[in-house]
Amino acid sequence: MQKISTCLWFDGQAAEAAEFYTSIFDNSSIGETVLGPDGNALTVGFEIEGRQFVGLNGGPIFTFNEAVSLVVNCDSQAEVDRYWEALLVGGQESQCGWLKDKFGLSWQIVPTSMPALLNGPDREGSQRALEAMMKMRKLDMDVLQKAYDGV
Repeated sequence: MQKISTCLWFDGQAAEAAEFYTSIFDNSSIGETVLGPDGNALTVGFEIEGRQFVGLNGGPIFTFNEAVSLVVNCDSQAEVDRYWEALLVGGQESQCGWLKDKFGLSWQIVPTSMPALLNGPDREGSQRALEAMMKMRKLDMDVLQKAYDGV
C-alpha cells in the first residue's frame, strides 16, 4: 500500500470517474469499492500508473477547483494530444496546458521538455518559450521548441 494516496471528492460519480480515468491511462485498474448504507458506492479505489486514488461520493458540499491539479508528463506530442483529447471529453480547455475534465478535476498535460525550455541556458529563448506557452491552450512541443530556438 502506498504511504500517501489521493482522495478525490465526487458528488455520486466516483465509480464513473474511476472507470473514465482507468480507461485513459495504461497500467491502471479499479480496486475495492466500499458500499454505503444505501447500497451505492461510498468509495472506489483505483490506481493510475502506480499512483493510488480513492474516489469518495461525498455529495455536493465540496467541488474541485484549480488549486489542485494532476500533472501528466508526456514524452511526445502524440502523448500530449492523446491525454488532452481523452481527458477533455465533456470537459473544458483552459490555458497553458491546463484543462478541467467532465468531473471538474483540473489536469496539466505537460511535455517533459518544458523544464529545459523554460529554464534553459538561453534566457531569451526561455522567455520566448514562456511567451509562446502563455498563448496556448494545449501545448505544442514543436512550437515551443521553435520559440526557444528563435525560429
